Amino acid sequence: MPEAGAERRVRADVARNQRKLLAAAAEVFVEAGVDAPIREIAARAGVGMGTVYRHFPTRADLVAAVFQHQLEECAEAGPRLLAESDSPREALRRWIDLFVDFLVTKHGLADALRSDSGRFATLHGQFLDRLLPVCAELLDAAVAAGELRAELEPYELMRGIGNLCIGGDADPRYDPRRLIDLLLRGLTCS
Repeated sequence: MPEAGAERRVRADVARNQRKLLAAAAEVFVEAGVDAPIREIAARAGVGMGTVYRHFPTRADLVAAVFQHQLEECAEAGPRLLAESDSPREALRRWIDLFVDFLVTKHGLADALRSDSGRFATLHGQFLDRLLPVCAELLDAAVAAGELRAELEPYELMRGIGNLCIGGDADPRYDPRRLIDLLLRGLTCS
């Protein structure tokens, strides 16, 4: 029977490998899409192919895990940014940057999980359940501070940002962050 300390080290190694894989997969998905070669993800994470498949037996498992990991990071960042930032508007802006990164990584998820539509439906529900309250908290704080006009609902803001993020794909002239900045400036109180 392994000692408790050795078992904790093994679990820590497993958790560390999983975090490295999720971070590497997110980067590769942004650069090359969710159909990028698994060997590229393994190389970026500094692990072998067997480690990837031990953690994530299918591509859909990996894509769903990246989605859930980034969803949690984005949700947990909202309250932290609100506490750290000089203003609620700045916290919202910084959170929107994370949200945009999340949306860019998520691009192509539906195609990757099309064969497992039940999982995708669950992920979409988790997306709304976790991020809508965070967006509402940040938006409400900025409105309460007199920094933004109260003309936009959290769902509308998230949906609008999502729509802006899918418009440019490979067109270097299209910058969704610039358009999002214009949107926020239009909501700013004079």
